[in-house]
Amino acid sequence: MLNRTQAPDFKQVSAINFIQPEKAVLDNGIPVFAIHSGEQDLVRIEFLFDNVNWTIEKPLQAIAVNAMLNNGTNKLSSKEIAESIDFYGAFFQTEYGQDQSTVTLYSLNKHLASVLPIVKDVLSYSQFPQKELDIYIQNQKQKLQVNLQKNDILSRKEFSHALFGDTAYGVDIQLKHYDAVKRDDLVDYFKAAYTPNNCTIVVAGKFDEKSFSLLNEQFGKDWETSNSVKNNFNFNTLKKNEVYKEKSESLQSAIRIGRLVVNRKHEDFAGLQILNCVLGGYFGSRLMNNIREDKGYTYGIGSGIVSLQSAGYLFIATEVGADVCAPALTEIYREIELLKNELVEEEELELVRNYMLGSMLGSLENVFSHADKFKNIYFSGLNYNYYENYINTVKTITAEEIKDLANKYLTIETFTEVVVGKK
Repeated sequence: MLNRTQAPDFKQVSAINFIQPEKAVLDNGIPVFAIHSGEQDLVRIEFLFDNVNWTIEKPLQAIAVNAMLNNGTNKLSSKEIAESIDFYGAFFQTEYGQDQSTVTLYSLNKHLASVLPIVKDVLSYSQFPQKELDIYIQNQKQKLQVNLQKNDILSRKEFSHALFGDTAYGVDIQLKHYDAVKRDDLVDYFKAAYTPNNCTIVVAGKFDEKSFSLLNEQFGKDWETSNSVKNNFNFNTLKKNEVYKEKSESLQSAIRIGRLVVNRKHEDFAGLQILNCVLGGYFGSRLMNNIREDKGYTYGIGSGIVSLQSAGYLFIATEVGADVCAPALTEIYREIELLKNELVEEEELELVRNYMLGSMLGSLENVFSHADKFKNIYFSGLNYNYYENYINTVKTITAEEIKDLANKYLTIETFTEVVVGKK
């Protein structure tokens, strides 16, 4: 009989299987990567467009265009687009990212013939009506004014600007930027970015030959190309930078600390993720144990590694009581120095290994998750060997290697430190 008072033996994740996509090409050259899985009559089709033609004079072009794509075409109003999509039980959304802008359709396969023409109309003939643009600008300005009162959002903005300056990664958006948004600029960007030669399609779910034919019929022809320039940035700043925004009435201070590091393309990236996990990447991390559990300075603190196409960066973020901001900073830097000077004990390292492998396995819960994993490597110019290397690194990295990485990347004299509130 099963003894439920005794926990089962623990076993480390031995292997993680990824569903890899099949590649096809539409008649006009658009690559289509399809990940097939499941019997449910549901498919997710993502149209991904590289962000292009960056200019500091018009920092909101790409953001505003993506947000307003479904606000009206030369055939359909925003209301008609929404009602038509809803009628077929489909879901249509847009999302702006720092490297790509995405248009996503969720639909039952049996309705693709009806909903794909709507998406094609949006991606080919969006008009950005002035009335809708005025509403968008008004709403975004109100949202920005509210956000500028929040210390954590202010610290994030200041941190990004300190690292990346006036680029798409770090531009400090202000109210005046919304006042400068013009419909003609949106139309120009739409024609430059939302084109077949700047598009990649990633499909996940039940997707057969008939579905591909429908996709090709709509998007494989009669779509104008452009000569846009993909965004590309260079960052070399590695020096101490302290930013302090005084808010005397604040009960809490927002802290964000970090620096430029490598991105996913670099051989150190996997090891750096493990180092980050030890420092602040999960609930049992050193920062959580010290700043939250031991000192009680915060409800939560964490660190992360972000990989962008033109850069990578490490950050530590928290909000603490204004009266304990200075000692919290001291403890954060103390934990960093410990990683640089002492070896991680095997018990702690084994816990981190199990957490990271379990998280990887848990993140592959459905076919859409597998598609997301594919996008991570595809847009970084990598293949599935990246994940094999990641898993192997998690399983085999030594305490000495973690210490070496800490000394290489956790150099406090190159950190940017942002505090918003009372220091």
